[in-house]
Amino acid sequence: ARKERGPQDDKAKLVIEQFQGSSMKAIRVQHTGGPEVMELAEVAVPQPKANEAVVKVSVAGVNSIDGHFRDGSLRTPLPFIPGQEGAGVVSAVGAQARAVKVGDRVAWSGSLGSYAEYVAATADSLVPVPANITDEQAAAAMMHGLTAHYLANDAHKLKAGETALVHAAAGGVGLLLVQMARAIGARVIGTASSEAKAKLAREAGADEVIVFTKQD
Repeated sequence: ARKERGPQDDKAKLVIEQFQGSSMKAIRVQHTGGPEVMELAEVAVPQPKANEAVVKVSVAGVNSIDGHFRDGSLRTPLPFIPGQEGAGVVSAVGAQARAVKVGDRVAWSGSLGSYAEYVAATADSLVPVPANITDEQAAAAMMHGLTAHYLANDAHKLKAGETALVHAAAGGVGLLLVQMARAIGARVIGTASSEAKAKLAREAGADEVIVFTKQD
């Protein structure tokens, strides 16, 4: 049976038609190298494939993996727009995208092209952002948060009463992992390179912190 079109489909089609032929500002890499290879450019606004959504980027995350793509140690076809994560508002959806709708606030990780005003991503990969979470918080939590969650739940299923040793406990992953481990009920021992970083780890919930530049 043929699926009848609804108001949401017509709205998405209208938005896509408005974007066709439009341009946006983006950071573009045309050849690999140092930071100097990144250039501000005018490029076409991406159009969503059937299962994709286009998001107006509010905040783009900056991570070490971006540098690996930029310098060529990780390969991707040239030219490309760097950036793996961010947060923003859905501006258009493909014909088969059902996980999100135009106007939704979302965050993402693993979708290349976030150093731009708009990015296209698989609709199912977009994560809804609660009203009490800012775009900055959502973008900052994606890659580091997914890593911390993997370590506490998949690399080892941490249980209440166990002891977790968290290296670089004041880093992006470390601070989140400390909080997740404490929420589970584990005892947390962190490591840090300075007293200032040790203080951050303790404030996040670490029971003990070893400043490895001063003690073994």
